[in-house]
Amino acid sequence: MKTKEIVFAALFAAFMAVLGMIPPIPLGFIPVPVTAQTLGVMLAGCFLGKRTAAVSLILFIILVALGLPILSGGRGGMAVLIGPSSGYIFSWPIAAFLIGYTVEKIWPKLRLWKLVTINILFGVLLVSLIGAPVMALVTHTSIWAALISSAVYLPGDIMKAIIAAAVAFQLKTISPIEEKAQ
Repeated sequence: MKTKEIVFAALFAAFMAVLGMIPPIPLGFIPVPVTAQTLGVMLAGCFLGKRTAAVSLILFIILVALGLPILSGGRGGMAVLIGPSSGYIFSWPIAAFLIGYTVEKIWPKLRLWKLVTINILFGVLLVSLIGAPVMALVTHTSIWAALISSAVYLPGDIMKAIIAAAVAFQLKTISPIEEKAQ
């Protein structure tokens, strides 16, 4: 990796930590709160591209594992990474990679609606399809019940997908993907 890519990865890991300062919204009937950090996952993929986005989120997870309280609600440590939220957290580098991969492929013909669609597919649906079954395993509930209850995240996650797409689209000219495309 180039120095610039390492700096971008570190900056986005720090951005994820800043998003973690926004208090979570506990739902009561599901053990995983609503957080703003999935916005950072989608923005990383759209703005950084596959490799740097995945590295930034892997770095973020390493920092969480080391005990830094950078997850929403001031959570951190290994206990979080084996708890109900673990599937969602570990899906973040995968989602960012797939968002970045797809965005890089369509970069010359990039449109806002395409970014929104990519974010919904990988940043919303994929994260839920990985996170909900893991939450079900950890909480000893049925996978079907976990998938149904995780539908409560969809309206907020779709709003985050639109916001991330709009921000990334506006920053297209300064994106590291733009440099690679030229």
